[in-house]
Amino acid sequence: MKRPTAPQYLGYIFGRRLPDSLRDWVRNDVAGPGAVRRHMLRYAIPPLLILAPFWLLPASLYVHLEMTAPIYIWALLMALALNKVWRRHRLAQHGLDPNLVDEINRAKNAHIHDAYAAKYGPRPEEAKWQRNSSPF
Repeated sequence: MKRPTAPQYLGYIFGRRLPDSLRDWVRNDVAGPGAVRRHMLRYAIPPLLILAPFWLLPASLYVHLEMTAPIYIWALLMALALNKVWRRHRLAQHGLDPNLVDEINRAKNAHIHDAYAAKYGPRPEEAKWQRNSSPF
């Protein structure tokens, strides 16, 4: 699988679109195994860099934690809460199907859906819109 160059990767991290030749890499990065972990690592570093200078101020450990921990924890919680929305956006930005975000979960739970279909029959056509986990 072709990987982006260092400048391309840096631009990708900050929201730029990669060339079409790297679509497979983007698909694996955003919807493959470990995608949530990679997303969280990318979003954990910037607030850390912004909050680091506060630790240079003369104060006790308690005051440093009181200044930075709530902001950092909030940033991480927002990154986790919005990870699926952001990954859907990245897939759409690169011309891929946004529903690929749920691909791993669908494969993991396929046996449950197959058992349901075997017991109760196939789901009605009107229920197709519910397969999508998009909040919009």
